[in-house]
Amino acid sequence: MAGFSSHQKRNICGFCGSNPRKEKEFLESANHLGQVLAERKIHLVYKGGSLGLMGGVSIATFLEGRQVLGVVPKALAKEDLLGKTIGEELQVSIMSDRLNTMFKHVDAFIALPGGLGTLEEIFHISSWAQLHILHKPIGLLNVNGFYDKLLSFLDQAVEQKFLTSSA
Repeated sequence: MAGFSSHQKRNICGFCGSNPRKEKEFLESANHLGQVLAERKIHLVYKGGSLGLMGGVSIATFLEGRQVLGVVPKALAKEDLLGKTIGEELQVSIMSDRLNTMFKHVDAFIALPGGLGTLEEIFHISSWAQLHILHKPIGLLNVNGFYDKLLSFLDQAVEQKFLTSSA
């Protein structure tokens, strides 16, 4: 895993959907994010594969000359499930190992639109931050207001005292 040491301060983890999308704004945003990461000399760690938004951001980052590491559970390593991983691929035993591995190799997290897997990752990382296990920035790329209702829900959880405003 050349270039992806925990001491390097230029690695970001991208969470996003792998399903092909019809909305071109989502894919354009993923491609643009990959280009911006490359321009800023930031490497990408992601869930592997070449489909959907994950493919868009990883391909754009890789083509612009940055390192890309896909972390893939062995059960999903089949090309017909995720597509071919762009850049380097690291296979792990189980899904929970994927997130732990990605956590070790990055300095920050960004989530683009996605499905249940993306939401799971957002909440997993956010709960670690709330418990002070994690001290790395987490951001949402809210393309076309994709996360507006989620953010409203979290505001309600704060109002009902299930979350602190700092969380």
